[in-house]
Amino acid sequence: MSSPDTSETAARIQDEAYRRLGDGGRFHTALELSDLTHSLAIAGVKQRNPDLNDEQARRELAMILYGGKR
Repeated sequence: MSSPDTSETAARIQDEAYRRLGDGGRFHTALELSDLTHSLAIAGVKQRNPDLNDEQARRELAMILYGGKR
């Protein structure tokens, strides 16, 4: 299933690239994307709260994502 903003040709090319990666390659790509997303989220927290150190920023992100007491 392709995204509404992706042409059929681009979706086919992407699907074929993912097939060539194999299971391990797709898993590795998913982990890289997850790490990138986490890094971007931490950067956003730190941009909004420049006084936070790395550990505090990670905790703040956890509160944003999962709730709980601050």
